[in-house]
Amino acid sequence: MPQIAEIKEEIEIPNQVEVSIEKKIVCVKGEKGSLSKMLSHPKIELKIKNNIVELSFSNSSHKKERALMGTFAAHIKNMIRGVTEGFEYKMKTVYSHFPIKTSIEGGEFIVHNFLGERSPRKAKILENVEVAISGDNITVSGIDKEKVGQTVANIERATKIKHRDVRVFQDGVYLVSKRG
Repeated sequence: MPQIAEIKEEIEIPNQVEVSIEKKIVCVKGEKGSLSKMLSHPKIELKIKNNIVELSFSNSSHKKERALMGTFAAHIKNMIRGVTEGFEYKMKTVYSHFPIKTSIEGGEFIVHNFLGERSPRKAKILENVEVAISGDNITVSGIDKEKVGQTVANIERATKIKHRDVRVFQDGVYLVSKRG
């Protein structure tokens, strides 16, 4: 019979960040804003002790709980990084056949003249995410890593090429670099 041991993971809270846990909802506040996320599992316990977020569970024989504890820790670390540094993804508009024009209207990123199409392609920009266009360079930034990443994915998906050889038609808007 396997030994029952408690497994812990600790995340240090920086000085300028405030973390609170109420009813399985983790709230993180910092200089760039605040984020909250529900992290709930019956066997995983979240506590704050002496400026440290402590995650623990008492049965080490379950791989799923151990993996989920790592996921919870990653979410909390990303929230702390988001409210202190923020996340910034850089994208580039690439075209060789038809000149692509990009713009932002309301909560949508719009790609005009993609492969000579008459109707523009649109991608949703999620809330609290900023998109800036300067020529062929696009900067997507925000404090929530998931929303910034999903906005980048929406833009890339809007310019996905179908029914053509992608080795010849390399037009599109592509992710170039990530920061944060």
